[in-house]
Amino acid sequence: MDGMDRGRWRPSRLLPPPGVPRTIAFQSALLAVGSGTFLTGSIVFFNRVLGLTPLQIGAGLSVAGLTAAAVSLPIGILADRLGGRRAWVVGAAMEAAAVATYPLARSFVEFVALMVATTLTDSLAYYGRTIYTADAIPAQGRVRTMAFARSYLNVGFTVGTGVGAAALALDSTPALIGMVLLNAAVLLVDAAVVSRLLPTPATRHERVRRSPLAVLRDRPYVAVAVLIAILLYHAVIFTDIIPLWAITHTDAPRAILGALFALNTLLAVALQVPATRGTDSLPAAARLMRRAALATVVACPVAALAGLTRGVWTIAALALAVVLLTTTELWLSAAQWFLQTDVPPPALRGAYVGMGRMISSIASTAAPVGLTLLAVQTGGWGWWVIAAVFLACAVAAGPVVGWVARTPRVDDGQRHERPPAAPAPEPAG
Repeated sequence: MDGMDRGRWRPSRLLPPPGVPRTIAFQSALLAVGSGTFLTGSIVFFNRVLGLTPLQIGAGLSVAGLTAAAVSLPIGILADRLGGRRAWVVGAAMEAAAVATYPLARSFVEFVALMVATTLTDSLAYYGRTIYTADAIPAQGRVRTMAFARSYLNVGFTVGTGVGAAALALDSTPALIGMVLLNAAVLLVDAAVVSRLLPTPATRHERVRRSPLAVLRDRPYVAVAVLIAILLYHAVIFTDIIPLWAITHTDAPRAILGALFALNTLLAVALQVPATRGTDSLPAAARLMRRAALATVVACPVAALAGLTRGVWTIAALALAVVLLTTTELWLSAAQWFLQTDVPPPALRGAYVGMGRMISSIASTAAPVGLTLLAVQTGGWGWWVIAAVFLACAVAAGPVVGWVARTPRVDDGQRHERPPAAPAPEPAG
């Protein structure tokens, strides 16, 4: 009887464990509703309400992105100093203030300043969230909690996209401003919810190296961050390269692109939590990174095959490529969460996450152009080059993560082994 119950699917499996994990998941869904609503119509808002040209909008987004990449490490260190919950609350509240000010922007300079402020405060909240999750959740439950949060975020973003589309359909300035204010209100609610989360024990910083460059001396972790940055190219392949390839080199109808994006979302919502099963050690993280890389290795020739087929076979090839790329996303996310929360010294988690983001941002600048040239402009043979890059990552995953495992984290002469698991928080309410 027990065996039958264990194998039977139950709706309760869709719910995270009660207490902090469940609150974090629901908070993620709420936040995504606001961001999904705004992002759906943000370009229209910037153009019609603020009167910005497409070039100005693109320039503002680029400046904000470059600024965030340049200061990722200092913001991560700031989050360490503030503590996870406080950094999360401060980041969300300040982002809400910046977003609420969007309708008041009257010049390109003001727009750029607000975009930079929004991006930086969002980064602070993100680092604070990662630090808090690692501090508040026992080691064996961290990755699963983050997986639930990602799954719920995808659900919330889907709802938000629908709300944003409805607002756009109204075709009015008040509706566009309403999208902005809704996002600001959700961010304020988010800050209030986070402020009521259970506090975590303060992490001592007295003996932590103050130099922002100290974390860069952890060469094994830098190496694994570079490897993850390359593996994250799978996202560019899915969002940019597959659509370009489909409309320029296959006979697939353009309407299929929406279905492919929906397929990715459904798989991410349904399978993100199961994909984290067994992510409880560095060898397991290396194994997931290797599997993630190999999934894209297979996806590349499958995508190339779509340029040689016709009709339903083309659609099937593109769908299979998307399934494989989504598999990469799920496994890589699980490995990355473990490496972010389990490897760094507790007092330096924000700095380590900031370093990883900085490296990923630098690597991502060349990804759209480089991958487009290889996959699309070559007519197809470049897919094999991309597959070779991911194959090299699959081969390197084991040795690089092994290097991390063999090298204790060092800071001001203090050697940090893997931190003990935090005590489980009492369920809220």
